[in-house]
This record gives sequence, C-alpha cells and structure tokens, in this order.
Amino acid sequence: MLLFLPGLICDARAFAPQLAAFPDSRAVDGYGTADSLEAMARFALDQAPETFDLFGHSMGGRIALEVVRLAPQRVRRLALASTGVHALGADEPAKRAALMAIGHERGFEALVDAWLPPMVADRNRADEALYGPMRQMCLDQGQAVFDAQIAALLGRPEQESLLPRIACPTLVITGELDSWSPPAQHRAIAAAIPGSTVTIVEGAGHMLPLEAPAAVNQAIADWLSPQVP
Repeated sequence: MLLFLPGLICDARAFAPQLAAFPDSRAVDGYGTADSLEAMARFALDQAPETFDLFGHSMGGRIALEVVRLAPQRVRRLALASTGVHALGADEPAKRAALMAIGHERGFEALVDAWLPPMVADRNRADEALYGPMRQMCLDQGQAVFDAQIAALLGRPEQESLLPRIACPTLVITGELDSWSPPAQHRAIAAAIPGSTVTIVEGAGHMLPLEAPAAVNQAIADWLSPQVP
C-alpha cells in the first residue's frame, strides 16, 4: 500500500489525482488537533499496514521522517515532497505567530487568503477550477487545526541527522517555482540520503500534487518500480 501524508491545513483532497491513479493507495485525512510531529506520525502508523510505501508532502514530509524514525522497518519506500529538514529559523516563530493572529483577529478565511496564494504558482492560482477547491480544503480545517499544526512545526525535532540513515528507495521531489521549499533545498536533502533520486517539476509551486498531477504521478510510478519485497 502507498500512504500519503498531507501538509499544513490539508487533508486527503490534496492527493485526489494520486488516489485516483494508484488504486492501492490511501491518504491520512488530516491529523485532528495533534500538536506534535511525533503524535501525527503515530496517528499515521495506526492507519498503515505492516509494511507500506510512504509519500509525505510539505509538513507531511517532516511527519514521514518521524514515521521512519519510529518504525524504519515498516517503510518500504519513502518520498519527500515540497518539504524541509532545517531547524527552526530565528524569525520563524514571529512569522508563524503573525499568521495565527490574522485568523484570531480577522477570521480564518483571512488567514487562508494570506497564507495560501504564495504556495501556488501564479498561473495555477488563476485557475479557479484548481485553486477554488484547494482553498476550500484549507478553509475546512479551521483555526484550531492550524494552531495545533503550527505548534507541531515550531516544536519540531532535529531531522537532518536522520537522512544518512535512510536505507529504503527514496524520491525527493518539489516544484520548480516553489519558493517555500525550493529546488536547491531538495537537492541538498537528496544528497544526504544514500541512493535517493531528485525530481524538479517544471512550472509547479508548493502545492505540487494538485498543481502538476501528471508529472507527480509519473514520478511516483517510476519510484514504485521496480517492486521491492
């Protein structure tokens, strides 16, 4: 089975094109109000079979690494998409607090409308058929989920030292236009994981699985072949 892990204020809808293309797949449909990456990883493991392939997007990539930390023997393959492994930056808490304040002071819709647009490549943001449902998915999560997930990100554990210990086939993938998790960051992640491959998807921003489904699905198909025990 292939298990998808969504990112910040996303749910299974973030992987709709992939779930349709890969019948033996499932997505964690949000993490409730879990407020640590470890709790989210344990939540995901509870929904997974004994062994599985794992694809984490954005915050889901960080959660995927915690899954590997907790149960490396269960993960057959790993894909890290539009994510990062860097430690907390000096200005990150203040920036995330400012976003939270928008929601508490002006409403969650205002927060989503400040946070989401930079996550999407300009040309894809103009596509209402794509952007509208994506925005609604984020709105449906609500302020309490956003606050809990921000707490998880601010309290994240060190992960860079995990990378050289990853022993399963690993795909590292991001969008060419992802300013939040840029290509250079992913090339550095891939360089630290033995035998990993890196794919940069032309014309896509941070919301990669929805913005470039055909390219992502092809990368997944390549990653899943050849078969592993």
